[in-house]
Amino acid sequence: MEVYTFSEARQNFASLLDQAKKQGAVRIKKRDGQSFIVTPELPKTSPLDVEGLDLNFSREEIVGFIRDGRREIGS
Repeated sequence: MEVYTFSEARQNFASLLDQAKKQGAVRIKKRDGQSFIVTPELPKTSPLDVEGLDLNFSREEIVGFIRDGRREIGS
């Protein structure tokens, strides 16, 4: 993990954030001994959130596809 002094972090904040994104975290140490870890925030969206497609199928066609699939499974 990359370690920055408080002064370095303040002067190079943008590159510090880039480094945290690449490595997962960076540490900032103050003169008084305190240290802080900066980590990137994880996205709040689900990987299952995908945009739908408009395939122009009617309700009846969709129900027919489902029924056909169920018939094939039962065979």
